[in-house]
Amino acid sequence: MGACCLSSCIRQEALNSEADITTCKISSDILLRDPVITNNKVTLYVNDGTDLSNLSPQFTLTDGATISPASGTALNFNTPQNYTVTSQDGKWKKQYTVECTFANPVTEYHFEDVKYFTDPSDDSGGKKQYYQIFNNLAFDGSSFEWGSGNGGFMITHSDAAATDYPTCQDDNGYIGKCAKLTTCSTGQLGAMFGAPIAAGNLFIGTFEINLIDMAKSTHFGVPFHYIPKELVGYYTYKAGDKYTDKSNNEVVGKKDNFDIYAIFYEVTSDVQYLDGTNSLTSNNIVSIARITDKKETDTWTRFVIPFQLRTGKTIDPVKLKNGQYNISIIMSSSIDGATFNGAVGSTLRVDEMQLFYESGNN
Repeated sequence: MGACCLSSCIRQEALNSEADITTCKISSDILLRDPVITNNKVTLYVNDGTDLSNLSPQFTLTDGATISPASGTALNFNTPQNYTVTSQDGKWKKQYTVECTFANPVTEYHFEDVKYFTDPSDDSGGKKQYYQIFNNLAFDGSSFEWGSGNGGFMITHSDAAATDYPTCQDDNGYIGKCAKLTTCSTGQLGAMFGAPIAAGNLFIGTFEINLIDMAKSTHFGVPFHYIPKELVGYYTYKAGDKYTDKSNNEVVGKKDNFDIYAIFYEVTSDVQYLDGTNSLTSNNIVSIARITDKKETDTWTRFVIPFQLRTGKTIDPVKLKNGQYNISIIMSSSIDGATFNGAVGSTLRVDEMQLFYESGNN
């Protein structure tokens, strides 16, 4: 009887159902920065001239998961390679694309192409399309994806249609389609986290949810070997009716506004990227382009924003060549959206944007 009681008290631990790549390691002398891992992609920013024909990336996976091809397998990364991660319980499989990029600039943004975030761990087995992700094709054949805060909005609104997320594509662009950024309510749950609104935002970088400090979820910047000179594009904007603070209290007499800016900053050992807490204040920023002439308008309006060097800052040509500078373009439907202040309904549309630059040898 004692043996029976003992055996009945023992419970077999459930097998892990997660199937994620958590880290990627490769020879550090070929990398410009740490590998960037998103939901289904690993991007390796490599030095110019790197031989990609025989690389052996090593992966760390969620507990008990396996990967095919096996971690450490030598492959030809002149073209992106596909990996399949299988969860410990064998019920879930997740596809990852691992690709190398020489950080060649994508500098024209038409917002015509989107893909959808899917989650293979949900009940639909990854068939449900949650929100849109804007993407571009880089000159070296790799793909470039814009970051947004849609992943945070999904926590409170997982049943929302893709077009009801703060950042989505709109059919009524200056030419063809465009990006639409809308400030949305996050409901009661969002307010509990001190984030009653979610401003529509779009930026060059990645989004990794930080529930302790949501403003740090945005990781701005990718390597850039050139000197940025000017950001040009088109916008329309309509402010929402009621401006509220992060405590969800109305601020009488305050009008919402949008923001479009670009930052060029130095990457150091302790600053690999900037985020929503320091993207305008970090001492690592070398130059910045920020829109100042802005208005509410239903008509597509052209903007031209020159980059301005910060006082006392210069661009080191050696650091530039070695990929020690990052660039990011950041847009928001509420200028104070990073601190969760703004007006629900504020809507910014952006289209046909281009980043002008010059070689560091000029």
